[in-house]
Amino acid sequence: MSEERDEPVWRLETSLVHAGERVAAPRAIPTTTPIYTTSTYLYPTLAELDQAFATGEGYLYARYGNPTVAALEAAVAAAEGARGAVAYASGMAALHAAILAAATPRGETAPQPRTILAARDLYGATTVLLEELFVARGATVAYADLCDLDAAEAALADLRPELVLIEQISNPLLRVADVAGLAARCRAAGARLLVDSTLATPVLQQPLRLGADLVVHSATKYLAGHGDTVGGVVAARSSLLHATLARQGRLLGAALGPFEAQQVLRGMKTLALRVERQCASAARVAAFLTTHPAVANVYYPGLTSHAQHTLAAAAFAGRFGGLVSFELRGDAAALQRFVNGLRLFLPATTLGDIYSLVSVPALASHRDLGPARRAERGIAENLVRLSVGIEAIEDLIIDLETALNMV
Repeated sequence: MSEERDEPVWRLETSLVHAGERVAAPRAIPTTTPIYTTSTYLYPTLAELDQAFATGEGYLYARYGNPTVAALEAAVAAAEGARGAVAYASGMAALHAAILAAATPRGETAPQPRTILAARDLYGATTVLLEELFVARGATVAYADLCDLDAAEAALADLRPELVLIEQISNPLLRVADVAGLAARCRAAGARLLVDSTLATPVLQQPLRLGADLVVHSATKYLAGHGDTVGGVVAARSSLLHATLARQGRLLGAALGPFEAQQVLRGMKTLALRVERQCASAARVAAFLTTHPAVANVYYPGLTSHAQHTLAAAAFAGRFGGLVSFELRGDAAALQRFVNGLRLFLPATTLGDIYSLVSVPALASHRDLGPARRAERGIAENLVRLSVGIEAIEDLIIDLETALNMV
């Protein structure tokens, strides 16, 4: 029987660096997922390290994977009914990765898609991403009204794209796509369907269950929900696409950090509760806005006047999201008076928080498109987007009424 080896007595400087580190994990299971801040991982022997590299099992380096991030990815995959999910440092990084993966036919790394059919109704930065990072490098990007299935089918037949990109609920006009109908047409045309479901969240709909191939979320918004972190995540319907995302994620290097992952994971615990309240409050805000003389048009899928109201009612089981957009009567000065007159709706360039927020797309999310392109997409210069939070609805309506009366 071999004798136990005595540990050497290290000098102070060495002990300060190593003492207390790498202790065995406790047998007790923590209630919440710990935040693993390490950048790399150790294995007892070189052979075990070699095995980890060879099989891809276990953790090696934070860019390759992290236990806290993996917990978030598992939570999103479960919520979306996905084979797997990959988290990224921002929603735009997630969208970029999803576009690359969706255009990769057999799972290998591809430089970029050749042809993309995108919805006309997109977040402004998504359009800029497509044109500055893809069109500028030789890809063809065409836009169509993909809420119209006949128009979508015609565009698919004409372009034969590798990728179709839509927003389940569009930003900022809140148009609603028929995911199941579009997915069937994409399959027939040999295209993959990528759905940005940031505004809908898994609470309202899970696009992968309806035939979409990839779902992307800006986790900064509803998933995290508290205005305190930035992140993105992509969920994949097939193991092949998940493996492609994981491999490309290592190369892109836009890994989500463990602190941010824990914040998003914490936020998801109350996602269903928050979204239910936000949907209920948004419906009341929309109804109020239709009655005020300072408001010209209201965009909300819960209103019977909305073009896709019937589709939205069936798709979302009577819930219509937490955003309301409307056009304000008057000039730029009236718009300034309204926004400056608000006290509870905070002027922030985001959405989906517990706080109620107000944004003017022409000055924020769609600023880079310019007036002409905004007009093409129906985004008026006096369009206002409200993200309804979880405050008392009575207070929110008083806040809106007070500011509208200043117009």
